[in-house]
Parts: sequence; C-alpha cells; structure tokens
Amino acid sequence: MPILHIAVLAIVQGVTEFLPISSQAHLRLVSAVTGWADQGLMMDVAVHVGTLGAVMLYFWRDIGAMTVGLLRLMRGREDPGARLAGLLIVATIPALAAGFLLSRYYPGGLRGLELIAWTTLVFGILLYIGDKMGMTVRRIEHLRFGDVVIIGIAQVLALIPGTSRSGITMTAARFLGLERRDGARFSMLLSIPVIIGAGSLQGWKLYQSGDAQLTATAILAAGFAFTAALVVMAALMAWLKRSTYTPFVIYRICLGGFLLAVVYGWL
Repeated sequence: MPILHIAVLAIVQGVTEFLPISSQAHLRLVSAVTGWADQGLMMDVAVHVGTLGAVMLYFWRDIGAMTVGLLRLMRGREDPGARLAGLLIVATIPALAAGFLLSRYYPGGLRGLELIAWTTLVFGILLYIGDKMGMTVRRIEHLRFGDVVIIGIAQVLALIPGTSRSGITMTAARFLGLERRDGARFSMLLSIPVIIGAGSLQGWKLYQSGDAQLTATAILAAGFAFTAALVVMAALMAWLKRSTYTPFVIYRICLGGFLLAVVYGWL
C-alpha cells in the first residue's frame, strides 16, 4: 500500500475520531474521491491502536485516577476515580449491546452515501440546538448514572454512519447541561472502551484470517493516527475553553449539503 494512501487514511481517521464531524463520513468521502480500495483489517486495527494510544496518553491523569480508584474500591473505600470508571462502564453498555446485535443480525452494517449525507446534516443541526439550548452549569462530577445512560443510548445512534460518535455524545452532554469542555472530555474518555471493543473485534477477525503478522505499514498507520488524534484532542479542548461547537455545525451542514448534491446529481 502506498505511503500516501496510508498517511491520508490514518490522518483522516485520527483527526475525525474525536471531532464531532463523523470519521465514517470522511473516510467514505476520501474513498469516493480517490477511488482507493478498502485499507483492510490490518490498517483498521493499526489506526484503532494509534487513536487509543493518543486518548490514553492525553487523559493519563483520569486513567490513573480511575485505576487507583478501582483498587481502593476493592478495599471498600469510595473514590471519585472509581465513580468515573463506573459512569464510563454504564454509558458503554448500550453501545456494546447494540453493536453486538447489529454485527450478529446485520453483519453488512448500514452503508450508503445518501444515508451518510443526511445523518451528517441532521445530527449537525441537532448539535447546534443542543449547544444553544443546553445550560453550561454542570461538570463531570455532577453526572448521575441516569445521565450517562442517556449519553450511552445516544451513542448507539453512532452505529448509523455519518452520525459521529463524538458528535452525538457531545450533543447529549450539552442537552444535559454539561460545560462544553467537560462534555468533550467525557466523550473522549468514553471512546476508550469503544475503541478497545472495536479494535479487539477487528483484531480477532484479523487473527482468524491468518494474516496477523505485524508489518511496518501497520506501525506507520498507527503512528500517523496517534499523532493526528493527539494534536486534535489538545486543539479541541483549547478551543472549547472560550468557544462553541458552531464552526463544526457549519462544517457539517456544508459537507452534508455537498454530499446530498452529489447523491441527487445536483453537481
């Protein structure tokens, strides 16, 4: 696989994984524009490893606090880190259950450029509504288990291509009144079990295929995705200190409109 192909796909995945703009829509767009073939399971696994490494490095304090908290919990001591870990586990359950059912009964998944175009547009508008209507009065510490169930159910919608996992969870967080940075932080932390689950599933498929040998190509893809994701997370968190999600909404509306124009032959 040419280095340019590897770099573009890995960087696109790394950049769009944590922004509320849908990685699936952009990967589909790259494929449609370039005509490149599917990158294959090994590249999918490598990119997942890269983005997982980035989010774990960026949020190492939270991960350390959750690890220590769970150890303290086993000794019967309550801890904020253990509570955060519990919130993430509860929020992950709906997506795991829905993903299992989808892979079992509809293994081909949901596809199609028309669907991606509409979901990119509609869920972009929903993000705008949530961002404007949601009060900015709550932090992650204020979340209750009922709140994270709502965020977890919203995350199920990300199984529809174009919705954006980060976008829909950030939208739900804003409707619940979370501050933008805290909503983004929880969304990114919530990606850890999701990426581990998806990467493990693809890794198992790769192992079963008998082509699981690690190659320099896979390492390169992971490195590109890691770097892109790390830069994007830092930039987004800095942006949300003083700004809104509006630029991402505008981008989604423009992208969705462009894709619809392509689908319906207006261009």
